[in-house]
Formats: sequence, C-alpha cells, structure tokens
Amino acid sequence: MVSEHAKLRVAIVGRPNVGKSTLFNRLVGKKLALVDDTPGVTRDRREGDGRLGDLNFSVFDTAGFEDVIDNSMEGRMRRQTERAIADSDVVLFLFDARAGVTPLDLAFSRLLRKSETPIVLCANKAEGKEGQIGAAGAWELGLGECVNLSAEHGDGMLDLYETIVDRLKARGINPWPDEAGDEDGEAAEPFDPDVEVVEDPQKPLRVAVVGRPNVGKSSLINRLLGEDRMITGPEAGLTRDSISVPWAWQGRPIKLFDTAGLRKKARVESKLEKLSAGDTIRAVKFAEVVILLIDAVQGIDRQDLIIADRALYEGRALIVAFNKWDAVADHNKTLVDLKEKLEIHLPQVKGVPVVTVSARTGRGLDKLMPAALTAYTKWNRRVPTAKLNRWLSEATERHPAPAVGGRRLRPRYMTQVKARPPTFALFMNRPGELPESYNRYLMNGLREVFDMEGVPVRLILRKNENPYDDD
Repeated sequence: MVSEHAKLRVAIVGRPNVGKSTLFNRLVGKKLALVDDTPGVTRDRREGDGRLGDLNFSVFDTAGFEDVIDNSMEGRMRRQTERAIADSDVVLFLFDARAGVTPLDLAFSRLLRKSETPIVLCANKAEGKEGQIGAAGAWELGLGECVNLSAEHGDGMLDLYETIVDRLKARGINPWPDEAGDEDGEAAEPFDPDVEVVEDPQKPLRVAVVGRPNVGKSSLINRLLGEDRMITGPEAGLTRDSISVPWAWQGRPIKLFDTAGLRKKARVESKLEKLSAGDTIRAVKFAEVVILLIDAVQGIDRQDLIIADRALYEGRALIVAFNKWDAVADHNKTLVDLKEKLEIHLPQVKGVPVVTVSARTGRGLDKLMPAALTAYTKWNRRVPTAKLNRWLSEATERHPAPAVGGRRLRPRYMTQVKARPPTFALFMNRPGELPESYNRYLMNGLREVFDMEGVPVRLILRKNENPYDDD
C-alpha cells in the first residue's frame, strides 16, 4: 500500500521471543518497550518514532504471532498483529537465527506471502557461528533475501536500511516523504507569568489512563478510539507496556497512554510486573493529564488513593473517572459517598474533577475530554505578579500570619515561578517557621481565587532578599 500518512509506517512482526521489542528499542533509540526472556511480554501494538540512517518512520512493535484464530487472548493478539501489517508500508519479519526456522515461522510466512505489504525477512541473533548456521535456513520461508542482524548489538543495521529502501522503491513508495518534525519536548525558555502564552493547537495533549488491574482502562481507550486498538478481556493484567496511541478529539490532537494496572507493592513479585509498574510510572511522569480510572462497583480502594497521590506528587493534572457506572444501583448515593471519600483522603488537592463513565456502553464519555481540557488549562494557569500580590495583601490582612517566638511572621511578596503545575514563591521573614495550617490557608486561597481547583499547586517559601528585613 502507498502510505497516506506523513511518515512511513513500519511493523515488526514474528513469533514470541525472537527480539521484536529489542529491535523496536534499537530503532526508536530508547528503551520504550519492555524486554524480558519470558515469551509473550508484548501484547498490544506499541508505536514509536523510529530512525534508521536518513529514514524517519513510525514503527510498531507487535505481539508474538500464534497460529490461532479463536477468541482466546492469543487469538486477539493475532488480530492486532494482522491489523498492524495491513496499516504499514513495510513489514520486518523476524525469526530467531539461533533457533532456526520453526513450524510457527513457516505458518506466519504463509500468512505474510498473501499480504500486499512489502516484507523484509530478518534473521535476528545472527551473530556468531550458531546464528549464521540458523540464518542459512531462511530460504524455507519463501520471502526472498534475508537480512542478518543483531538487534541487541546493532549489527546489520546498514543492510536493513538498504533492503527497506529497495523494497519501498520496488513498490513505488517514496522512502523519504515530506514530514513535519514531532517534538514532544518543551522549549527551555525563561518563565514569565506576566507574558500570555498562546497554546499550540497542533501539539498533542498527553493523557495517561491509570488505575488498578481490570478496571477497564483498555476498554475505555478502545471506546474513545472507536476501534479495538487495545487487547481486552476478563483476564486481569492484560496490558503490560504503556502504549501510546495518537488520536484527535474535536480536531485537537491527543496522545492517549494505556498503562498496566498497578497493584499493591507487596503483591508485585515477578520481574516482569515490576517492569510494567515502572513503565506506568514513567507514563505518568510523561503525561500532562492523568485519568485515574476506578471501578465504581468496587468503590475506592487504598491502592487507588496511592495512585492518585503519585500523580499529584509528579505534578500532573488529575481527573477521577468512575467506570462501570451502568452497573451501579443507586447513582446519587454512590456518587455522594465516593466524592466524600475523595475529599477526606486527598486533602492536598481540593475539587479534583470527577466523571462517571461506562466504557462498555459509552455513557458519560462526552464529559471526559472536556474535563481533561479544563484541567489542562488550569494546570497551565499563569497569574500576573501584580494581581498575585494584591491578593496576598488582602489574604494576609484578612487573616494575618501568626507570631512565633514573640515575633510576627510577615509574608512580603509572591511571584509565580513556573506553570505545569502552578508553582509560586513566597518571600517572607523566617520562612522555616510558617505553620502548615497557614500554608494550607494560602494554597486553598490561591486555588479558589485563581480558578485552580483540582490542580496540584506548589508553594515555595523563601527568605526576604533584604537581610535587614527580619522584623
């Protein structure tokens, strides 16, 4: 197929444990995909920005191919792989050169020979005598010349580059389409709260969906996308990697992150689950808005509060979405009870947005993204210095800071030092002696007056710059 996208699309396929995720990480230049000796680590399609020489492309890591077509987990994983093949401009088919060609490789090659997508056959782990012998059997697969490489050590990348270019040109596909750069990073420029910043409407909003296992995170994302992009099912812990998916809501680019469920730390035993948990935490750090999905039938668990606290600690804008709302009997009473519990157990952030949804029926999803964009706007809030200090003067006059050791504490001046989340510096005499209660008074006042409810607000206490001003 001729790509309709700005970037080439490359899929990496093969049976389980042949090194697909290792090659994916090599091409994107980062350790994005989880890699472990356990077969079947990857279950969902993972997408990243790949580079090979002067080729820039979107690259898909796929689940290991299994020769089943039923509705089992393996069958659902196979359908995801087939969809990735159909959506790509070129497919890299990996087999393990050390193990040689297996019956599963042969079954997969028969499927690939029916595809119109150009196929590049790759013998991975081909370094050393054993690998070279195994790679020699590639002719059995009937897919033409084989590229011998080592994804782990980077061997054979030049041969891979030349073969991809040849395959694309043979099909009339331009290997170097015009493309605009995709930068996820932020410009490192000085922060000025008095300068209005115009939001780039083309910059994707990064939204991570997090929660305990089996609360419906993948189902929610599939419902938003309108397709079965993520593998779902009754089995807990289906998602292992944090998978990013590009999407658009009412013309606004969104990058959705599906994450692995986070269990209590004491229950996380296997190395693979520890890797998955670490990947979820990285997704939270990378996100701008975090949607904490909670099973409304089971109610709020201590683990939900730990996840929420982690998102707030990282300074992310937080939304709480109660899923499976269609299965709740008394909506009004349940919602009141759940909100009260949030207020009690998350005192560090008042007014966190709450949305009730059903990933199964789609109920309430029309309110989810508006809530996310509102939270994002508050998270980016900039308060002009003059306006901030007028409020500080009124707040300290209405409720003066207490006296400590016979001398009154005097907040003098306040300025915003950064946004995302809103962070303020308060200059005063003896900042280390300000009581926590007065700190909360100022924080709550900032949220209420400047419309930042539900956003983690940070207040940094600093000593007056005048060394003689300590009265």
